[in-house]
Amino acid sequence: MKNGRYQEELNAFLVEVFNDILKAEEIYVAERCTDLSVREMHIIEEVCRAVDQGRDNRSSAIAAAQHVTAGTLTVAVNQLEAKGYLERVRDGGDKRSVRLHPTQKGREADGRHADFHRELVEATVETLTEEETGVLARGLGGIAAFIRKKYLE
Repeated sequence: MKNGRYQEELNAFLVEVFNDILKAEEIYVAERCTDLSVREMHIIEEVCRAVDQGRDNRSSAIAAAQHVTAGTLTVAVNQLEAKGYLERVRDGGDKRSVRLHPTQKGREADGRHADFHRELVEATVETLTEEETGVLARGLGGIAAFIRKKYLE
């Protein structure tokens, strides 16, 4: 086992940090977007990224990216549409297809949420050297790859 002496310490750290990040994000979102849950914020974020990057922004693609069922996403989009964060737009080329788009309110919420992530990254790297930041990024990349391959693909 590579670097075995750190395994227990890393496990405890990852479990604690993961839970702390989720709780902090929940608090951050609740303070800045009082009518949104973190799950709803992540859907808004996914729709914004899909639109901005020219990716598929149909409900089925957003559901797949968020690892939720189409039905679960439909319920969430209904709520987000009623709250004024997202809108459904019929595809010009295929009238059967509906694409999701953020409203101005959705863009503003996404910007506030992006601030949380930016602050988190800045706080993480401010005490690290460039080399240490690279090592950390590689290690976290390994975790992400493992999770995606083993549980999400």
